[in-house]
Amino acid sequence: MPTQPLGPLRILYIEDDPDSQRLVQRLLEAEGYAVSIARDGLAGLELARQVRPALVLTDINITGMTGHEVATRLKEMPETRHAPVIALTAATLATDRERALVAGCDGYITKPIDVDTLPRQIARFLAGAREKVADDVKLQRLEEYRDSLVGRLETTVAELQKANAELRRMDKIKRDFVILAGHELRTPTTLIYGYTHLLKMELQQIGVENDRVTDMADRITAATKRLNEVVDAVINMSLIDSEQIELTLRPIQVENLLYSITQELQPVARQRQLTLSLADLSGFPPLPADEKYLRRALTNLIDNAIKYTPDGGAVAVEARLEGAALHLIVADTGIGIQPDE
Repeated sequence: MPTQPLGPLRILYIEDDPDSQRLVQRLLEAEGYAVSIARDGLAGLELARQVRPALVLTDINITGMTGHEVATRLKEMPETRHAPVIALTAATLATDRERALVAGCDGYITKPIDVDTLPRQIARFLAGAREKVADDVKLQRLEEYRDSLVGRLETTVAELQKANAELRRMDKIKRDFVILAGHELRTPTTLIYGYTHLLKMELQQIGVENDRVTDMADRITAATKRLNEVVDAVINMSLIDSEQIELTLRPIQVENLLYSITQELQPVARQRQLTLSLADLSGFPPLPADEKYLRRALTNLIDNAIKYTPDGGAVAVEARLEGAALHLIVADTGIGIQPDE
């Protein structure tokens, strides 16, 4: 038997009716007990693990798990297996009492609550009193309880399967929408990109030199390219989430790939007075990978390092070979990530 903690004994009351909660809490606190309240069975079990009550009061007809199921679980949990579990319920039939006791309750108190006798009943159960069921009745009630648990399990499994099917349906609708929207967005962005390129060619052919128009065309081209990258990223995330992404693996020279990426990002780094360096990766073996997706992942990683590094800082790209594993490292002088994140 675990030793009782110092201070007032704590009682956990599992009840979904606010009026009953207030009445019992005020009554027991007036008697010197500490009272914790839970609104349903699952919340009651979690709270029981935290507060380790000396006694548990539970209604039978509560949301989620029933009071019977809560009592059964409390008697299995190491934090509460020694604590008396008392049913406090409006069900007054003898069979209701018997079902509660065989499920794991140690006592049975009926509503409406008698404010004069409840404190004495609580004290009696804390002192070791326990109610029992006759052996000839116990087996019958246990069979009824078993049948009810199997029935609830069957119903719950059917509901979960139905909910899972609905979630899969909604997920497919979302995935199809994202892919369709992505393809629909690609069409106008491709046209914008193409016509902007034609505009620049036309200006060159007719011999018109207009730096302002050329600059605007370059900005449109860059923005369109960025929009295409965002659309691709959204589609890829949808494919990854649905495990439908297809990878084309082939040997990739990591040195060449990282050199190409860092060269593309050098102008961005120079605008921020950042030093973007690449270690000597010559001699590293080819890496089997999908070049398109690996390039995108590494570009995002290095681009984020540049984005979150203060002006004048440094971003270094390195690699380390350990056995058959190749570790790619992007180190920067930015704010970093907290260890707990």
